[in-house]
Amino acid sequence: MPGIQRFGPLDCDTEAAPVLTMSVEEFETIRLIDLEGLSQEECAKRMEIARTTAQSIYNSARMKLAECLVKGFSLSISGGNYILAGGEEPCCSCGHCHKRRCCSGDEET
Repeated sequence: MPGIQRFGPLDCDTEAAPVLTMSVEEFETIRLIDLEGLSQEECAKRMEIARTTAQSIYNSARMKLAECLVKGFSLSISGGNYILAGGEEPCCSCGHCHKRRCCSGDEET
């Protein structure tokens, strides 16, 4: 989960600014592609989704970021359909995240 889940303009009352909600998946695509520099294909593999799905989520996230910057909206990050990574050891399927999954792809252990 992002450490900070609400952002907004500094030069006005953020309580009065319209709020756009970005899903955790949208946040994750921005983090992986723009911050970590992964390709959309690499992002999709890391998130265990199709590349076209990653592209769609990423496009939606960028549109929301643009609206917030251009129109002065506040941004809230919440909701979505995801499994939080946890634990200390990387998972055995990708080696990067910390999902607690078995190699066979069974449910979390």
